[in-house]
Amino acid sequence: MKKVLFTATVDSHIELFHIPFLKYFKEQGYEVHVATNGDDEIPYCDKKIKISFERSPFKLNNLKAIKELKKVIETEKYDIIHTHTPMGSVVTRLAAKKSRKSGTRVIYTAHGLHFFKGAPLLNWLLFYPVEKYLSRYTDTLILINKEDYEIVKNKFHCKDVQYVPGVGIDENKFNFNLSQEEKKELRESLGLKETDFVMIYPAELNKNKNQLLLIESMKELVKDNKNIHLLLPGRDSYNGFYQNLTKELYLDKNIHFLGFRTDIPKLLKISDISVASSRREGLPVNIMEAMYIGLPIIATDCRGQRDLVNNNINGYLIPQNDKDEFIKSVKKLLDKDTYNKFKSNNKEIIKQYLLDNILIKMDKIYKGE
Repeated sequence: MKKVLFTATVDSHIELFHIPFLKYFKEQGYEVHVATNGDDEIPYCDKKIKISFERSPFKLNNLKAIKELKKVIETEKYDIIHTHTPMGSVVTRLAAKKSRKSGTRVIYTAHGLHFFKGAPLLNWLLFYPVEKYLSRYTDTLILINKEDYEIVKNKFHCKDVQYVPGVGIDENKFNFNLSQEEKKELRESLGLKETDFVMIYPAELNKNKNQLLLIESMKELVKDNKNIHLLLPGRDSYNGFYQNLTKELYLDKNIHFLGFRTDIPKLLKISDISVASSRREGLPVNIMEAMYIGLPIIATDCRGQRDLVNNNINGYLIPQNDKDEFIKSVKKLLDKDTYNKFKSNNKEIIKQYLLDNILIKMDKIYKGE
């Protein structure tokens, strides 16, 4: 029986993005293994392996992880190894060097390289040489946005460089109807009225996602319209900074910190627009899911987000940290005609990002076609 190994630093990355691909390999008759630094049980996984991966490149545990994984790879003799996450892929490719000579194929998906136009010089000095060097130990290198693809395709040592637009939006997650009554109840449970204009940004609370732009903009928006609300579902990795700022600005009634939620599709269906204030992205799932629902988007102009948002077509792409432009864009979307135009355009644009289409592309890559 053929064997495939998926690796990533943490369980959550596999659980959020790669379950359909594990299922694909099971259906193809493979024995499926997953290696992470975690203890979760993962669907469609025949064997779960714990490896001492660390997210930080400066942790010595990653040296231990290389030894651990090398032993596993040489024992199991995988046909394919598909690696993800920055340090997970560094460790994996170093551990798989010898096995590649025996026919193991190593595939690496970069979910947003650390060097990009506008990235700090330090990122280019640290990460570019490492990724370029390791590309010689990579059989297929997959980039999920056009900027990364253009940087890599002619400059790295990997002979097979592919562009695949993301991990795919699973339509099954959204194949349910919310009645008007259910929408009303869900809104009420969050302290929202039917007449409120609701913006949503499902994302971890951190510096890169830059919710600061949204919170400071809300101060001005609420002055003109008390019915504007902002939902911020996501884990807090910023030690309450954004919540404290919201209280200081007396915006508690209009900005709702929801913590980690498993009902994002429902929250999208009760929202009016999707917003994204990130400084950098790979190819953001939060925007793709909002596009699938048909929500107009307001997003900062950064790598990954500019792949999805066509300015004035399905939303507005605004300069980073431009509070005035964000406020203007929200006010434009209060106009019903503009709103409806963007809504219908999104339904068409999203088709290329659907899971079924991504699986077709990945099937060809996995089969080496």
